[in-house]
Amino acid sequence: MTIDDVTAITGEALFLIIKTAAPVLLISMAVGLIISIFQTVTSIQEQTLTFVPKVLSIFLTIMIIGHWMANEMTDFMIRLWTDFSLYIR
Repeated sequence: MTIDDVTAITGEALFLIIKTAAPVLLISMAVGLIISIFQTVTSIQEQTLTFVPKVLSIFLTIMIIGHWMANEMTDFMIRLWTDFSLYIR
């Protein structure tokens, strides 16, 4: 296994992390932005107001796309274990 192989695997793993985490993070950011705008408009200064909507939106997002996320990670691990004999040479 060469340095190029390690770099390629690391790059694929980092891209997979970004690809699977991005939808959840974007939904959380959008909900936080909406709640912040609501707080600004209504002059509510409660810091914990964003917590429950964010948790619920993240939970709902994971329920909806969790299957896709798990499939992506499983496919990556299967590909790594399938090519394991190539890596130990």
